[in-house]
Amino acid sequence: MAKWVYSFGDGAAEGRAGDKNLLGGKGANLAEMCSLGLPVPPGFTVTTELCSYYYAHGQSYPPELKGQVEDALAKVGEIAGRRFGDKNKLLLVSVRSGARASMPGMMDTVLNLGLNDGTVEALAQDASDERFAWDSYRRFIQMYSDVVLGVDHEHFEEILEDQKARLGLELDTEIKAADWKKIVGLYKAKVEEELGQPFPQDPQEQLWGAIGAVFSSWMNARAITYRRLHDIPESWGTAVNVQAMVFGNMGETSATGVAFTRNPSTGEKALYGEFLVNAQGEDVVAGIRTPQNITEEARIAAGSDQPSLQKVMPDAFNEFVRIADVLEQHYRDMQDLEFTIERGKLWMLQTRSGKRTAKAALKTAVEMAGEGLITQQEAVARIDPASLDQLLHPTIDPSAKRDVVAVGLPASPGAATGEIVFTSDEAEDLKKQGRKVVLVRVETSPEDIHGMHASEGILTTRGGMTSHAAVVARGMGKPCVSGAGTLRVDARAGTMSVMGQTFKKGDIITIDGSNGQVLKGAVPMLQPELSGDFAAIMEWADKIRRMKVRTNAETPADARMARSFGAEGIGLCRTEHMFFDEDRIIAVREMILSDSEDGRRKALAKLLPMQRADFLDLFEIMAGLPVTIRLLDPPLHEFLPKTEEEIAEVAAAMGVQPDKLRHRTEELHEFNPMLGHRGCRLAVSYPEIAEMQARAIFEAAVESAKKTGKPIVPEVMVPLVGLVAELDYVKARIDQVAKDVIAEADMPIDYLVGTMIELPRAALQADKVAEKAEFFSFGTNDLTQTTFGISRDDAAGFLETYRQKGIIEQDPFVSIDVEGVGELVRIAAEKGRRTRGDIKLGICGEHGGDPASIRFCEEVGLDYVSCSPFRVPIARLAAAQAAVVKK
Repeated sequence: MAKWVYSFGDGAAEGRAGDKNLLGGKGANLAEMCSLGLPVPPGFTVTTELCSYYYAHGQSYPPELKGQVEDALAKVGEIAGRRFGDKNKLLLVSVRSGARASMPGMMDTVLNLGLNDGTVEALAQDASDERFAWDSYRRFIQMYSDVVLGVDHEHFEEILEDQKARLGLELDTEIKAADWKKIVGLYKAKVEEELGQPFPQDPQEQLWGAIGAVFSSWMNARAITYRRLHDIPESWGTAVNVQAMVFGNMGETSATGVAFTRNPSTGEKALYGEFLVNAQGEDVVAGIRTPQNITEEARIAAGSDQPSLQKVMPDAFNEFVRIADVLEQHYRDMQDLEFTIERGKLWMLQTRSGKRTAKAALKTAVEMAGEGLITQQEAVARIDPASLDQLLHPTIDPSAKRDVVAVGLPASPGAATGEIVFTSDEAEDLKKQGRKVVLVRVETSPEDIHGMHASEGILTTRGGMTSHAAVVARGMGKPCVSGAGTLRVDARAGTMSVMGQTFKKGDIITIDGSNGQVLKGAVPMLQPELSGDFAAIMEWADKIRRMKVRTNAETPADARMARSFGAEGIGLCRTEHMFFDEDRIIAVREMILSDSEDGRRKALAKLLPMQRADFLDLFEIMAGLPVTIRLLDPPLHEFLPKTEEEIAEVAAAMGVQPDKLRHRTEELHEFNPMLGHRGCRLAVSYPEIAEMQARAIFEAAVESAKKTGKPIVPEVMVPLVGLVAELDYVKARIDQVAKDVIAEADMPIDYLVGTMIELPRAALQADKVAEKAEFFSFGTNDLTQTTFGISRDDAAGFLETYRQKGIIEQDPFVSIDVEGVGELVRIAAEKGRRTRGDIKLGICGEHGGDPASIRFCEEVGLDYVSCSPFRVPIARLAAAQAAVVKK
């Protein structure tokens, strides 16, 4: 019989931390904490395998599950000295999700389960606190109704606010037992009104309803969006954790909180977190009440007049500090902890590796390596390469004038400027239009995940440093200011008011997530300094990696930027981008319009000095590092005007008749230009274009060598080769130009001629192509298009549908299709090496900056990857991690 349920409690557990695929992250870590002898309320975990069964069998359970759950629940009761549903010794439970990968706030939770009209009286008597019991019951009704029964939580919030107004109260904690009883009655009446049946009283019915709701929440919209954004497979499923309730809302000696063993924003080695006295865990992250600091040091730094946990409950605080240290040492990583104090007794509810900003990840990894907790290699492996993107974006210029309109909490560092939007749907719509927005909310909820992703930054008026907005923003690398309490947001009216000023939807603001400031208008930004911890990790990564990292660049600015990020050469210089400059586009068009080779050569002669200057700049910036220059690739019609108005304007500037220009444009029109007269086909039809570019390259190499004293070895790349004869033809012309320039300059030039492998035929014939080509550069953008037979420009809509329906796991233009496109790369690499043992192999498509694709490149043994300048650090780190995995 399959085992679906694993128990933990009283210092023993059936699972361990390594079982997270089966038990989910939460369940595995609860088991591990139990095994370490830490105070964990007893409970059991229903496995992730059951989630898969649930969806594969029409949302039903295997027959043996009921008995396994009953046995495990009885065991929890034995450890706790209580029984589920028993009024004399009442056991209440929490039901929580727990996926393999952390998905904060994305799935559903139910607390205080087991309460009903009878057991609430038993709880009041057992706790000697009637107010606590009825407060817990109203919480349970609201949560269970929302999560399991589908009655919107806003109904209950409206009732509660009305009653507080009637009583003249502001805080939930001020409501007395008799008033809570009345509110519970109103809640139950609302449920019956909405559903046509009363709120369920049977604890067993409640339990199975909650378990089903947690499994069902794996497929809710926010969880699906989160998985898509974080590449979490749907097949992983979630576990369900059922645990004996402990109560942080049993008066002034009880509390609940969330903490990190190090600062998740900066990485500073200091306990960082928040708590609330007389509260349950949902209160801390929901932002309904302003939480208090855990340590005195943090309280003083925040300027808070609310006492810290260190002052309020010193014994529980000291025990928590000890446990936090034990867990960080045990897991050898910064931990995110949830805890409850019930009448002075500390209970640990969760530990997991804490989500952190890239800055914090770097600092934590470097310092832990310095402390001897982890090795330098482990430190490098700890950093998510994609997260480095957070460090490569602007921060506010310190000398800029700041028109500060409000100050909140610095919840996630960095700065962002954008138009104000008040809903996530607006954020997503404007993002699609290419506009930058800042999402402004009273507080965010998991339903806002798509809007947060679409925004440059997030601003909330409620919530603390561990609120939903803060945690999710940090994970996304988005700046966030939370708890800006002086702001008044009216989402319906589309306004944000503060200190007599009113901002409307569409107005520009800037937020500084590093200090919590909200600024009026746009503010000048600066690029970050990539030194300190960043430099240390990069230095360690460079020692580990085998592959070189080059950049795709054709302008001096891009080349310099890439060099500052550690690029080791240029893997792709797209020469056509240079042709569009204002001072040369007319010469390009003259060449295209010419009726003879002689006319084309005259026009190309005007371009020669410009191209030579382009290449000279790049050679000097790269200072002897390899530079791969691709000959002209796009079809010629791309350089001609499109509309009648443009044709008339260009014709006048060139002194030709509009009819001639229009006729040539029509002549060059192609139904499918991606597969048309482009790449090496242009060089075959018009060899004079390739000859001009080759001369510009070799003359620039000569001049650069003379100026710098460093020999330049240019790599001339012929694009879109499918036939060996094509490469043979074009290479002969390149070699002849090189011979001529060598004779004219009276100095030798070392150079390579290679090709871009971007057609399946070239990959399959790579052994023959390598007879002529001295290097291969895999152009995986076009190789993906030609292998799949889909256009990158048009496929985004249906590829996302494919992803959602499970037909593909990842967009093949984002991460390389290992089985198809990757197999062609593997074949070409193996065949190329068989013919030419020292052939240089690289990749220069967009995949060159994708960590998963870089792992594949390491497996195949490519010599280098090439990517856009801002992705160079990402590629350096990913290449190091790939080298470690391969070992």
